[in-house]
Amino acid sequence: MKIDTTYYERCVHTLAKAYGLLLKSDPENIDYDMYRSASIKEFEIILEQSGKLLRKALKPYFHSPQAVDQLYFKDIFRHAVLRSLITDESCERWLRYRDNRNNTAHDYGVNFAEETLRLLPQFMEDATALAEVIRQQNVQ
Repeated sequence: MKIDTTYYERCVHTLAKAYGLLLKSDPENIDYDMYRSASIKEFEIILEQSGKLLRKALKPYFHSPQAVDQLYFKDIFRHAVLRSLITDESCERWLRYRDNRNNTAHDYGVNFAEETLRLLPQFMEDATALAEVIRQQNVQ
């Protein structure tokens, strides 16, 4: 089964653009707030899409598609390590991204935003690498 990563990769590109504009913005300007909000929203979208795409990539390794569908988000990434789709280090970062999202889901203040923004440079690298892994799965 071919897995389409077009939307995912566009979201990663959108995040990179929003984050780049955020870094160039004056924190006292409304543009800064807009780019921060866009960056955080794209982080959330990419995080969810990452789990969904990786779930699809894992299906050939399981006895049934339903077995994969029953996995929790973190288990998807742990299984990806077992199948050598991602590294242990990458998995730990993905679990940290998820924890960030879960721990701050109800805190929409500046602290939430700043904590998430610190994760974004590595997150974008990991999301790009995951897209490549999934594209490679399509080739096999």
